[in-house]
Amino acid sequence: MPRPKSAVALDEVHWGALKSLIPYLLEFKRHVILALLCLVGAKVASVGLPFLLKHIVDDLDSAGGAAAAIALPLGLLLAYGFVRFSSVLFGELRDTIFGRVTERAQRRVGLAVFRHLHKLDMDYHLNRRTGGLSRDIERGNAGIGFLMRFMVFNIVPTLLEILMVVGILWGKYSIGFAAVVLGAVAIYIGFSVVATEWRTRFVRELNQAESQSSSRAVDSLLNYETVKYFGNEHHEASHYDTELAAWETARRRNRLSLFGLNAGQAVIIAAAMCGAMILAAVHVTRGDMTIGDFVLINAFMMQIFIPLNFLGFVYREMKGSLANIEKMFAILDVKPAIEDRSNAAPLEVSQGGIEFRDVRFGYGPDREILKGVSFTVAPRQKVAIVGASGAGKSTLFKLLFRFYDATAGQILIDGQDVSDVSQDSLRRAIGVVPQDTVLFNQSILENVRYGNVDADDDAVMAAIRHAQLDNFIAQLPEGAHTMVGERGLKLSGGEKQRVAIARALLKHPPIMVFDEATSSLDSHSEQGILQALQELSREQTTLVIAHRLSTVVDADAILVMQDGRVVEQGTHEALLGADAVYASLWRMQQRERRIDDVTLSP
Repeated sequence: MPRPKSAVALDEVHWGALKSLIPYLLEFKRHVILALLCLVGAKVASVGLPFLLKHIVDDLDSAGGAAAAIALPLGLLLAYGFVRFSSVLFGELRDTIFGRVTERAQRRVGLAVFRHLHKLDMDYHLNRRTGGLSRDIERGNAGIGFLMRFMVFNIVPTLLEILMVVGILWGKYSIGFAAVVLGAVAIYIGFSVVATEWRTRFVRELNQAESQSSSRAVDSLLNYETVKYFGNEHHEASHYDTELAAWETARRRNRLSLFGLNAGQAVIIAAAMCGAMILAAVHVTRGDMTIGDFVLINAFMMQIFIPLNFLGFVYREMKGSLANIEKMFAILDVKPAIEDRSNAAPLEVSQGGIEFRDVRFGYGPDREILKGVSFTVAPRQKVAIVGASGAGKSTLFKLLFRFYDATAGQILIDGQDVSDVSQDSLRRAIGVVPQDTVLFNQSILENVRYGNVDADDDAVMAAIRHAQLDNFIAQLPEGAHTMVGERGLKLSGGEKQRVAIARALLKHPPIMVFDEATSSLDSHSEQGILQALQELSREQTTLVIAHRLSTVVDADAILVMQDGRVVEQGTHEALLGADAVYASLWRMQQRERRIDDVTLSP
């Protein structure tokens, strides 16, 4: 099933990402207003500093010689120190106050993306790359912090300060100084915009290379055991080095383009400052300006161009941040293939009956898996589904759980179409023991508690006993508090499966699905768990997907699937008596079992 391409092109940035951030700014209106007032205070103090410096220099120059000690402009010096402190203080207050707005926005967006990812369908998660996705979210969240802080309180204030200084230089001195500043600023901004746009593709290439290398590393480490089984460490390292080589090339291109941008900006700033100082020196020699005016011009030029140089950095980073934010918001734009209907009601399970009516489904238009499957599971019955691999057994469970929607037909629980009820209520009503159990990197106790996060320790331990897991836990130094490792790698396949069974038992839903639930267990553990499941089956509707037929001989009904269809159904004895597909599978497995017994006997 194809996914929509990202809306972010390689060589463009949509400024519309800013609109998405406005609601997060408005959440703290008072903080924003207070931060803006601090901004105004900081800029007023900043513009006033060169005038104080001018008067200090002029007073010292006019006093001359030994009289300077007597005529020391102490008041102006103290005022200069106070105004400079005020400028810094207002700036720090501004950043501190607005910091809460930024942090809350990052939290809100991060949570929204996390929740949205859990709403997306199975197909999306089967095709995603975990490493690259996590990097996109991490960079996007960091980009929000950078953009909201620096654009609001650096770019706009710097441009306002430039206009204020240009107005002062034009009104108090001459149009020449204003022309130098305006011309230099226009050239600087024009050059920065053009050069940064040119650099954007290198930034994107670097980000893509980082995501690819991260995805490769995470994918390889998550499959550590498989790598070891086949001795493919060198193969994995070679592939990772290929990704790193692409990253190295992208990094070099990015660095060289940054050098060109920085060099061009430095030339513009140096030329502008040099031109303004030459013009000021000419005016001083003519007697039109004092030494203090010369110092004022120098202070204003430094005051403008030092932050303007920083503005170039901010603009470059802002473009990168916008690209990262867009990539993260593109995740929010992905629509789940499985969505609740607008009038979806919660599932009401009174009995737990299940019915499949002529259900058809395929993972693609040219790959039909189920070809008109119909059957009924009566309330509190235990029904087994058996058949060869690829017959469509596990697909039935995925449709029942609504990981996918059927192409045609209906799936009903107590007469309610699963596509008409809310997914949350549907999944709360069904307990699952999957064939491939993946655990969280937490303790055994917490992994079992995941079946019912509100359960107390006594209930959790009861589920552990029912799953025949208590003897294993008793042998561990830390008992139920033993950490299972990432994806449960510290536990064997059978131990992980028992944790999954305990987790499902703790949930205690009206409908239970076991997908090859005992396939990794030894015969002794299997018999104990099957006995516990038999007791639970009296209280719940149970659907068992099984490969080993010996585990389902007690089922109320057995459905035999072949090539996407139900070809037989009945009890164990009835199917043996029919001497068809099921009987053939049974004889084959019994023969294999006898061979295994002979092989294992001394």
